[in-house]
Amino acid sequence: MTSIIRYDDLTWPEVNDLPRDLPLVLPLGDTYDPHTIAAHLQTDHIGLLPALPYGWAGSIAPVSENMLQRVITGIFSGLVEDGFTRLFVVHSGTESLQTSTIRQLQLPHNTPQNRPAPLVATPQRVILIPCGHTEQHAYHLPLSTDTIIIDAIAAGTVAALPDAAEMLPALPYGVSMYRDSFAGTLNMSGRVFEDFLLEVIDGLVARCADRFYLISGHGGNSSFLHNTVKYAGDAHHHIFAATTWLHTSGHLGAPALEAYRRSPRGGMGHACELETAYLLHLRPDLCKMERVVDEPDFISSPNYYMDWIEGGALILTAMWEDDTLTGAYGSGSLATAENGEHWLKIAIEEKGVHIHEIHEQANRRLARRAEQAAHGQTPATVLARQPWRTQT
Repeated sequence: MTSIIRYDDLTWPEVNDLPRDLPLVLPLGDTYDPHTIAAHLQTDHIGLLPALPYGWAGSIAPVSENMLQRVITGIFSGLVEDGFTRLFVVHSGTESLQTSTIRQLQLPHNTPQNRPAPLVATPQRVILIPCGHTEQHAYHLPLSTDTIIIDAIAAGTVAALPDAAEMLPALPYGVSMYRDSFAGTLNMSGRVFEDFLLEVIDGLVARCADRFYLISGHGGNSSFLHNTVKYAGDAHHHIFAATTWLHTSGHLGAPALEAYRRSPRGGMGHACELETAYLLHLRPDLCKMERVVDEPDFISSPNYYMDWIEGGALILTAMWEDDTLTGAYGSGSLATAENGEHWLKIAIEEKGVHIHEIHEQANRRLARRAEQAAHGQTPATVLARQPWRTQT
């Protein structure tokens, strides 16, 4: 009987205890039968990494072969550092993805039972690009926590606004700059993460998409998403790309957190009251509440402290072990499924407002550009008409 270990269902202590010769498999797409993979590898045990949902040839948003190689190398880099020795990428394409540490297995895709709706990619819809991560979440939550949460928020937003938004599948790989403190955490690296998303956006722009909202369930992605939005706008002056800080943190989310939270400041940071509440609502089967340890004692100062909505003027680099030895920032024991359900509804509503505002910004700016063009207005022509200009 083949044993399939779903890597991102595990907690970091469980990854810490895995044998380092366990075959770890990264599928490009989610339509491969893991038992067929195990049979081809001639093993009774495999660890299945979360599938890379796009980027590969034939996917909803392909990138160049060189970019795909960089992404796969980045995903596996943390596993190499952690001592895993049998690493495989499974795909059905012609890309050459094998390296000195990664072997490739080429198998045909199975026909999915329910094919996702094709991406329309028109200006009538904002394309949500939800970015999660595969990262430790203390003793009691799975590595997939960030991906589960942001996928639920994005899917709920699109379901509420089908004529205004559509989405890519949630990306389960992001950036963790300090990944070596706790087992299980992966790190694509910031530069690869940015370059990958930029190529994805380039491809979607070529298909006539011009409105994008990059949203994240993982704080470590945020600064790189800011860069991506800026770079994308610099490359394509006609598009409208936006991002924001973490979910449940804006004009609706922030008041909802304060109204319902049970922990004081410091109780919401990572594997905390908020994230645990979301998981108790969305995937209680993956929560191990008997293992929860509260660690709200973040080293704080007036201009630097940890909570879900980080405060203070300072941005510091600090080692995680300074503030947590379990991987938690906050008070997961205070979480309830009821609060998780309530906060999810608020987060979806908040993202819906953002979608409408992106459309409003795009439409108003396009109208202004058309008006300026009709009247021959440019910075140069407006400057020339200024009365203080000295004519020579």
